[in-house]
Amino acid sequence: MPSRKQSTIGRLALLGTTIIWGSSFIILKSTLDSLPTLWILAFRFTGAAILMALAAGKQLKTLDRSALKYGLAMGAALYCAYTLQTYGLLYTTPGKNAFLTATYCVIVPFLWWAFFKKRPDRYNVAAALVCIAGMALVSLDGKLSLGLGDALTMCCGLFYALHIIVSSRGLEKYGVLPLTTVQLATTAVLCWITAPIASPFPQSVPASAWLSVAYLCVMCTGACYFLQALGQQYTSAQSASIILTLESVFGTLFSVLFYHEQLSVRTISGFVLIFAAVLISETKLEFLRKKEKAQ
Repeated sequence: MPSRKQSTIGRLALLGTTIIWGSSFIILKSTLDSLPTLWILAFRFTGAAILMALAAGKQLKTLDRSALKYGLAMGAALYCAYTLQTYGLLYTTPGKNAFLTATYCVIVPFLWWAFFKKRPDRYNVAAALVCIAGMALVSLDGKLSLGLGDALTMCCGLFYALHIIVSSRGLEKYGVLPLTTVQLATTAVLCWITAPIASPFPQSVPASAWLSVAYLCVMCTGACYFLQALGQQYTSAQSASIILTLESVFGTLFSVLFYHEQLSVRTISGFVLIFAAVLISETKLEFLRKKEKAQ
């Protein structure tokens, strides 16, 4: 059981992760004009894995076969999530991409039930229903059809949920730095394997794109996955998944400020419902019950 200080450190680490990740949507959106999806991810995760390996140092020698299995599973889930999310961003706005990604917080309790037989409570079920309504408002057009970008982003939410669950189990047993190094290296290898198959490398890449890749590599990948792993050591999978959904709030905020994204009343209503689902799932509406008792 983490101490109060450790819990605070864990939550602050996860909050810092969401702010940096929130900035990644607009950076990535502009970089996709110069570099194909999987090439960006290959450079991004390779650089981050090297930085993490240097930081881990001799701790890498502590990895055993079981730890490697966790790291490989984390990396594979991360590869699927990032690939779907980044391809989705090609066909939708940064704000939508950010909020639809955040639906993993509602998925986590149900996957936890599937894997570990811990049944979701009524608040998890209510949150799922509210979240689905919000996703419909954000993603479905007037003809009730779903755009490709939004559909891919929804699928990425499932793999992010899987990643959070596997990470939580692995970090209960193994150190942050070595396990994070293995997962980033696994994701990088998968990207290098699939990038040449998906698209050829462009003949010329502007310097601005390389600067964006460097930011994505150092801050949005290396720093963020270290902070996430640190935070999840002191925070439950369910709570971590909720805190990490603040990424969608910061992602939308950065998109409105720097990408000049226009939000309709319908889209804002969908965002509000998704955020309400997050609150229901995390707080169990305890603040309302406290208010009733006080009266």
